[in-house]
Amino acid sequence: MSNSADSPGTGSSPAVTRRFRPVRVLTVAVFALAGLIFFTSFNTAKGTNIRTDASLLKLSDLIQERSHKNASLDESNGVLRDQVDTLARRENGGSKADTAKLAALEKNTGTQKLKGKAVTVTLNDAPPNATAKLPGYPEPQPDYLVIHQQDLQAVVNALWLGGAQGIKVMDQRLISTSAVRCVGNTLILQGRVYSPPYKITAIGDPQKLQKALADSPAIQNYMVYVNVYGLGWKVEENGTVTLPGYSGTVDLHYAKPVE
Repeated sequence: MSNSADSPGTGSSPAVTRRFRPVRVLTVAVFALAGLIFFTSFNTAKGTNIRTDASLLKLSDLIQERSHKNASLDESNGVLRDQVDTLARRENGGSKADTAKLAALEKNTGTQKLKGKAVTVTLNDAPPNATAKLPGYPEPQPDYLVIHQQDLQAVVNALWLGGAQGIKVMDQRLISTSAVRCVGNTLILQGRVYSPPYKITAIGDPQKLQKALADSPAIQNYMVYVNVYGLGWKVEENGTVTLPGYSGTVDLHYAKPVE
């Protein structure tokens, strides 16, 4: 007796067993997948345009808002620190030597204002349509036209090496725990965000500071990009200026002072 499924054209009974065709199965699967994609898209968009850049703009606005808030908190913290220092001096029963030692420590930590002759270095991105100005150099890649973290660090390190007594980046005083970091083409310094041009001001002997800048191998490499692709570079003597004291927190979270 033959199997009707195997021999659909034989036998006396008209009833046969139908097989699912692979094409039909594939079609059903495609429609099911399309439905899942549409549902996922609807659930993600929640009735909004998912191709818009509004979310990126909101993130940028949030970063700027937090940056302004941090600046305000730093200013308030600085005022409170001055009040605490005033009260501490008023109640301090120590000797003149102790008072002088405390003043020297405050000066070295950068929490007090500093006045003296200064040099300011300004770095800026190159024009977006810049081309190679000198023969033998390739046309610029996007990375060639922007200020990088190592460029800022090279300037700061050279100024310290040149005997800087204090350094200010943009409007903030640097201390021993300050970290100069760049994300994309923006600078993040102590919780605040800055865009180019970047200004770095150092108090010290102007001649020694400028010599240290000129002698730095990292800055000499940067100057190649200045001359070839038009990155911004300017060094100015400012006469006598006053740097602000550092107003942020000085607590150590990942290090402990040596006892």
